[in-house]
Parts: sequence; structure tokens; C-alpha cells
Amino acid sequence: MTGFPTPRLAALLAAIMLPLAAQSASQLDATPVNTFIGTQDEGNTFPGASAPFGMIQVGPTGEHYAGWRYSDARIRGFGHSYLSGAGCWEQGGQLQVLPVTGRIGPGGDFDTAKADSFDYKRYAAGYTHDGEVGQAGYYKVQLTSYGGITAETTALTRAAAERYMFAAGADTGHVLLNVGQANERHSVVGSALRIVDDRSVEGRITTKSFCGGAQYTTWFRIVFDQPFVAHGIWDDRGGWPNAQGTSQQGDSRPHGAWLTFDLKRGRAVTAVSAISHVDADGARANLQAEGMAGNRPLAFDAMREKAQAAWQHELSSVRIDGGSQDDRTVFYTALYHALLQPLTGNDADGRYRGYDDAIHTAKDWTYYEFFSLWDTYRAQNQLLALLRPQRARDIANSVLKIREQGGWLPRWGYANFETNVMTGDPVTPFLVDLWRYGALKGREREAYTALRENASGVPPQRIRAQGRAGNPSYLRQGFVQYDRAFVAKGMDIDPHHGASATLEYSLSDSALAVMAKALGHADDARVLDQRALNWRRVWDADVIDKQTGLRGFPRPRVQDGSWFADVGGGYDPRSERGFHEGTAWQYQWLVRQDIPGLAAAMGGPAQALHRLDLFFDYDALVADPQAVRKSWVVGPYSYYSQFRYNPNNEPDLHAPWVYTLLGQPWKTTTVLRAAETLFGNGPGGVTGNDDLGTMSAWYLFSALGMYPDTPGSGRFLLHAPRFAHAEIDLPQGRVLRIDAPDAKPGERRFVHAVNWAGKPVSRVWLDWEQLQAGGTLGYTLAPQPDVAGWGTQARDLPR
Repeated sequence: MTGFPTPRLAALLAAIMLPLAAQSASQLDATPVNTFIGTQDEGNTFPGASAPFGMIQVGPTGEHYAGWRYSDARIRGFGHSYLSGAGCWEQGGQLQVLPVTGRIGPGGDFDTAKADSFDYKRYAAGYTHDGEVGQAGYYKVQLTSYGGITAETTALTRAAAERYMFAAGADTGHVLLNVGQANERHSVVGSALRIVDDRSVEGRITTKSFCGGAQYTTWFRIVFDQPFVAHGIWDDRGGWPNAQGTSQQGDSRPHGAWLTFDLKRGRAVTAVSAISHVDADGARANLQAEGMAGNRPLAFDAMREKAQAAWQHELSSVRIDGGSQDDRTVFYTALYHALLQPLTGNDADGRYRGYDDAIHTAKDWTYYEFFSLWDTYRAQNQLLALLRPQRARDIANSVLKIREQGGWLPRWGYANFETNVMTGDPVTPFLVDLWRYGALKGREREAYTALRENASGVPPQRIRAQGRAGNPSYLRQGFVQYDRAFVAKGMDIDPHHGASATLEYSLSDSALAVMAKALGHADDARVLDQRALNWRRVWDADVIDKQTGLRGFPRPRVQDGSWFADVGGGYDPRSERGFHEGTAWQYQWLVRQDIPGLAAAMGGPAQALHRLDLFFDYDALVADPQAVRKSWVVGPYSYYSQFRYNPNNEPDLHAPWVYTLLGQPWKTTTVLRAAETLFGNGPGGVTGNDDLGTMSAWYLFSALGMYPDTPGSGRFLLHAPRFAHAEIDLPQGRVLRIDAPDAKPGERRFVHAVNWAGKPVSRVWLDWEQLQAGGTLGYTLAPQPDVAGWGTQARDLPR
């Protein structure tokens, strides 16, 4: 990952640590969070305020497509909708709010005769990182433009607050509400706003969003703690002082309102806002439920106290001991990022907008939105099931509601529509794992019916979702054909990446087979078990990697069943052709359901282990864990023409544990300790896009000493923890304790023995039932591996 020059890095880190130092010692020791982690180098996190799984987020917007990058030079406004870590270029930032000073009028600082005076790229404010604060539930920054204005934000689940402190001596201040511009590259299709009274504005913003996805609307209401003494509306013709009624615009045209405040009433102006994806009444109800105290907007400090208390409750449910302050900050910030998504979708009255665009009501449960399943099925899903089982149940219910109301299961669901971004069949391992963890209790049959339908067909053309679009070929021939000209409903479709789609389908079939057996569908289970071996249909035993001489790799097939050959003839396993965001080298390990078969295809376990050593550059890691910054794939979008481990992307996240599954668990530890060096207490401290908490969840499992195995198995593979002690609160007062007294962050310690509930454990995993029941998982660690000890015998490995 790209670093800053040393002097600048020192300054940036100093700026980050200042707010941390200002916290009380007890709070700092418990759950330090640095929301600037991941805001540089395409981590795509946001530093602003959000509640856990919150509907609304308020933070700065700059020139970066995801909303904010730490190095952005100016703040265009404070937007009210963000995703954490997503990679697509159109996402969020609706309702850009910025406090300013100066004259608004003909020929003024904001020239009402010129529409471009109200372009946020033109009026954006300078700022300083000095004194900037990024905590869970609270953000603060000093604007250096407009005489100097201190901006603060905080947020609850459905309502948020901003406080703008204008400079002493300023008699008049303005707040700009820009509804015609969102994040960079996030197109506003249309907007409307209305000045309700001298304290309130409401409106709606329709955007076309997320990798060319469908249009959707965000309604908002914003209320101020003091009256504005003047106002106006701007559009593509200029500014209109004292404009009345509802103003409407379309086609990404300039649109917004200015509100003028008499600062003699007080230099601080507080705005409390709420949004809804349902309607204007929903935004009003959300504001009344969480943003108001009687008939007055909730005081900023009162909301901040509630917001930070909510986060303290969430974060303190996992307690670690050991490591430096930076180690603890990285850990708790990862936990913070993992608990941001999916987002609450229903309003305070329970209503939500379904995938049929109709209004439905969630009674006594929470409907969730924004499902990055291609990413989250691999780690974040399992983390939430362990830490937040009630939320996991509501998440599972939400996914089934999407199918019920939209006609098919989702892949990457954004707001109330399917984007069809990414490939494979992530919803199957996602839901099967939730079933395995008990989150579908009472709805098992419904879930299985939906998953079976998805696994054995394709959606009708009238349905936006494209599901397993490669199923016609897969079900007939055992593979998804590679066909770049295949017509897609969105940006991605499985035949465009036929080889990796085949591997994903095969993994999903193995998971669904487990569910089928448990529910008594024996015939289905036999068919699915056979399809779980379809990875072999894209394994070409004759492909040779020229640089290493290794033989045998996955390779795409075309429609007639022949092997794909590039235009120059032959096939290079370091090519991305036929694979989604990766190569054959990286996808070859996506056979988690059949590790013995994979090893055999590679020439036996010894050859498979040799290949893993090359893949990870293992000898270099042993010599220096920091070698990963040269040996591995460096840079979040370096997905192509690569043969080494890519810690920035999901397809090979599980690969370090293939060592464990082949009887060399100490090598898993070596790789994990090296990978953890890519996570740090600074803006570049997330490797690649955080992908709605996926990378953060991976780090948490790595640090805690366990990682989910094959979807549907219920197994969690064990490895040396990073911290000496950890406690995880579970339902009904149960606690999972992880003790590894010899663990030292930054140093390799290898597992010599494991015990569970005081009894020795020789196998390399614990089952879900053991973990969720609580108890003590104890590790005996040593500086050197025992190459013939724990976890090295065939009887210790899953069969």
C-alpha cells in the first residue's frame, strides 16, 4: 500500500492521536476507535458519525468517489448517507450541508446571478487535520475558510445532528443545503425541497446509484435550533431570495437552499436531521422519534452522549487484554467498522420500501438494507452471527423478504433494488451459514425453498435480479461458460467470469447440500454433493505456469466445452481472463469443500503445500513479516496478472487456513501475523476496500484465534491468537473466553496445545455449538513451531 512521505505521516498520525488523547483514561483503555483508519489508499471508509447499523451517517465529502479521502484538500459539504468501504464509484452523500459566511446576492461572494456560485466544487471549504476528532459516534473538524468554523457531527440510528460554531466577530452566518450534488460521480437525477418555516426544510433526492444501478429516493427533514432570518433557493438560473413553495429540479442541475442566521443570537447553529427511503412522513417520524425533545430539536451534546453510549455498549461486548495502544485501537476500529452494516432500513414506525417498491411494515423486528453478499459471506456474516445473533436473525429475515417482495434472492442489494454487481452465488453460503447458526429457526423450509429455486434455475427476465445466470450451462455441463458478450442486466454477470463463477457455484452447492441433508431432502443432497465437485470441470491438469513450472490450474471453458485459449494461443494462469477480480493462482484455493481433492489435483499434499509456500512467498515472510508489502499484491485494485496472495480482495481471504487444513497450522500463524502488519492505526490502515466490514471482520477473526471454515460446516478453524486474553459476550449472560497468555502482538507464537473447557483438543476446529455456548478456549503458545505436534495428524483435520 502506498505510504505518505515520513514527515507528513508523522504529522498525520499526530493529528489522529490528539483526539484519542483527549478521551478519558477509562474510555481509552476500554474501546479506543480511530475513524480515520481506512480513509486513505482506497479503504473507502468514512470518518463521520454513524450509529451501529445506522440508517443515517453524517461526515465530510471531498473529491473522492466514495465520499472522502484523508488527503482531500477541501470539504465540499457534510453529506447524510455513506457506505463504509464499498468499491463502486457511485455511493451516497445525499444532502450536502456546509456552513459559510459572506454576502449572498448579485455580485456577492455567492452571486445569485450566477448558478455556478452554488457549485460545491467552487465553494468548498479548506480545513485542517489539526484538532480533528474521529470517534465512534462523533466527528469534529476545523474549517479554515469563511473566517474559521468548527463543524461537529453525531448520529443515532435514524437521526443525526450537526453543530457549526462560527468565528467570533461574525454577525451573520449561512448554511447551504445542496440537494443537487452528492458524492463525486454519484448522479442526482432529480430533487425537490421546501422551506417549511423559519427553522425547517424538507425535501427529497433521487439518485442513480452504485455501479450504474437503479434510481432510488431519499427523503429528508432538517430542523435548526434557532430561526433563520433570511433564506433563498438556487437552481440552474441562479439564486432566488425569499423563494416560497416547493422547488424542483432534474437532470443533475444545480439545486439547493441557503439559510441565513443572526449570530448575535449565538455563534453555534445546530441542525438535526433525519432521512427515510419510504416517504416524507417517514423522515418526519424518524426525526420526531430520535431527533426531537418535545417540540425542540435535541441538543447536540445530548445526542452525542446517546450516540457514544450506544457505541460503548456495542464495543465493550468484546474485551481484549495485551498489546500496545495502537494494537487496541486497530482492533476496536475493526470492530466498529464491522458493526456499521447492513444498514437499518425501516423507519421508526416500522415501514420500509420493499424490492417491489411497495411499502411494508416490520413489526417487532428490524428490516435491513445494503447487502454486499459477495464480500460479507466470507467473514462479516459469521462475525455478526456470533456477536449479534438477534441482528443475524433479522438480517436473514430481511434477505428472505427481498425474495418474497422482489421475486428472487439478492446478490448485492442496494437500498430497495438489486444491483447485480459481482458474480457467483454468495447468497447461498450466506443464508446456509445463518441457518447453521440458528438464525433461520422457524423459517428453515422457506429458506431452503428459496435457495433451491436459486440453485436450480434463473430468474424471469422481468425480474431485475439475474441470480445464477450461468445455470443453463452449469446444470447441463457442470461449468459456467466463459462468454464476455453474454447479455447482462447490470454491470456484472456470471458468464463474463465463467471459471470463477463455476468455483463459486460449486462451493455454494456444497453448503446447500449440508442444509438439504439436515432437512431430509436426501435426493437433493446427492445431486448437490455431486455438483460440489464441479470445480474439477474447470481444472485443467495440463496448464503450466511458465515461471514456476507448476502444472494444473483452473481454466475457463467456452460454450462448447473446449478450453478457453487467449488470442495468442495457450493459457496463462496469471491472467484474469475468466475470473472476477483475480486470477487462476488466487482462485485455485476456492475449493474449501474438497481440500483433499484439491491437493490430489495439485500432485498430492506435499506439492499443494509447496504451491502455498510460493503463493505466500513463505520463506520471505519467515525472514521478515514486512516482506508482504513487496511480495504480495500491493494496492487495492491490483487484481490482475498476479500469482501471489491478494490480501486486498475477498476470493483468497481464506487461503492462509489451507495450511491448517493440510496439516501445517504453524504456517497459517506465520501468514496471519504478516498479514496483520497491513492493518495500522492511520488513514492507510485498512488493506484494500473494507467492503462493508469484511476486511475488518477478517482481521478480528485473525486476531482472536479462530476463522470460519467451509460454509454450512459450522466449523471454526483454530490458530494462534494475537492477544493474550479476549472475552466475547454472548446471549443470556454467556461468555466466550480466549486465553493465550504467551501471545505478544507483533511477534510470532505458535500453537503447541489447545484446550476447551479444561480438556485437551487435538483437532484444528471447534463447532458452532461449542463457541456459542460459551466457555474458555485456551492456547499454549511457544516461539517455535512443533512440526509434528498439534494439528499435524490426519485425525486432527476435517474429513
